[in-house]
Amino acid sequence: MRRQSRELALKLLFQSEFSEPLSWNDLLNTQDSREAIPEEIQLYAKEIIRGVQTHQSEIDQLIQQNSSNWKINRMATIDRNLLRVAIYELKFAPNPLSPSIVINEAIEIAKVYGGTDSSGFINGILDHIARKL
Repeated sequence: MRRQSRELALKLLFQSEFSEPLSWNDLLNTQDSREAIPEEIQLYAKEIIRGVQTHQSEIDQLIQQNSSNWKINRMATIDRNLLRVAIYELKFAPNPLSPSIVINEAIEIAKVYGGTDSSGFINGILDHIARKL
């Protein structure tokens, strides 16, 4: 369930970079609507999105400080938003998750939605951040 929530949050954060801010219902309606998204998945996705938006400047600073030779605005949009989701869960969530869980989840999601180098890139940055927490 949490993976589905993370994927939904990632998709909606990704999409929000290319369009004007939309309501939650508008965002959900832009997703594949062949089957309804269970409420428990929506609830955790909303928490992630709110958390990322609330802490985005701090999260982006962490990403920038821990990514040598990469400006945050030059990163692939999927990678940037996946890092934001993972850092929110690592550092800012009400009940932060274990770094190993967060990093593993981010790597697995990167394998599905990112490019060929995304999982290694995500792993390197998150590992560097997790060591400092």
